[in-house]
Amino acid sequence: MTNTSVATVRPPRGLAMGSLLRADSIVMLNSKTSLVLSALLPVVILVVTSFGKAQSRLGGSNLLIGLALTLGLLTSCLLGFTLALAHDREIGVLQRLRVTPAPNWMIMTSRLVVQIATNLLASIIVVIVGSIVHGLTLNIGQYLLVITIAVLGAAMFLAIGQALVGLVQSTNAVSAIGRLLMIFLLLLGLLGGSGILGDAMQTISGWSPVGALLALFSDVLNQSAWGGQDTYSLLACVGYVVVFAFIGIRWFRWESR
Repeated sequence: MTNTSVATVRPPRGLAMGSLLRADSIVMLNSKTSLVLSALLPVVILVVTSFGKAQSRLGGSNLLIGLALTLGLLTSCLLGFTLALAHDREIGVLQRLRVTPAPNWMIMTSRLVVQIATNLLASIIVVIVGSIVHGLTLNIGQYLLVITIAVLGAAMFLAIGQALVGLVQSTNAVSAIGRLLMIFLLLLGLLGGSGILGDAMQTISGWSPVGALLALFSDVLNQSAWGGQDTYSLLACVGYVVVFAFIGIRWFRWESR
């Protein structure tokens, strides 16, 4: 009877969440791929494009910084987080976590919090490096707005990645589809937004995840007045978070089979 009582006692939620956050943070620090995708790749892009006439030929400093931020969020969330979640499900890590006293929602929340915190820190580094190497002077308000948009972008791409893992069981399939999806979203956002594919594709691009996020970053860095396109971009991002988070939660399976 004593053993049964001990087994059914759950630890305080704060203690359980703290343990999960600590464990997920250690895993994140040891994951070189996630760290490279989050910060190093965008920083390399910013440094490389600071030489010669690359700035003017590629659309200007604001667009390049916005693109670097978006690329870092897209790759780390849609590839890094999604693949790690699918891999842990396949090798049974998630099943083992479910037998611990921590509830399911706490296990997932801990992972998402650590991922968003990593993206937030990486975005701050990218903005600081970008403003230095591209010669921009940003005020506190711009930094706060960029960080807010980065959190929204991370939530959007994490929701898309969660939906992908929810709908696809195989880790190899998740990897392949995730890479193709990332390329498609980048091409749609960049080429479609440039107008070279026609007016219809430009309009579609403005509502796409990458296009909407680039528009918000660009207007904040340009200190443009809030306009109708910003409202549509914000609504599009929030809509993607709601829709794909619902799909990812509704159809997610903790076991691979």
